[in-house]
Amino acid sequence: LMSSHIHIFCKATNGFILSDVLRDFKKFTSKKIIQTIIDEPESRREWMLEYFQKACQHLKREQHYKVWQDGYHAEHIYSNLFIKQKIEYIHSNPVKDKIVDFP
Repeated sequence: LMSSHIHIFCKATNGFILSDVLRDFKKFTSKKIIQTIIDEPESRREWMLEYFQKACQHLKREQHYKVWQDGYHAEHIYSNLFIKQKIEYIHSNPVKDKIVDFP
């Protein structure tokens, strides 16, 4: 989990479609994130709610808050080497953004 995005390894099974799973994930987590910001004591509450409100001003449909960007960047996992490369990238990402010193 990064400050501006998230990396997820997932697979749609049992007739589910990946885009539907990700849509539902975003919908569920958006509601939980906004509700947590509202419910919990947080010094940046007003700033965060305003930020998420502004993020949906351009939308045609009625929406109060927008937490996630539209779309997703799915990549087909085709080998163990590919998985290893992605895991190394995910572990190095917070180091690159100077969130942590070591992966």
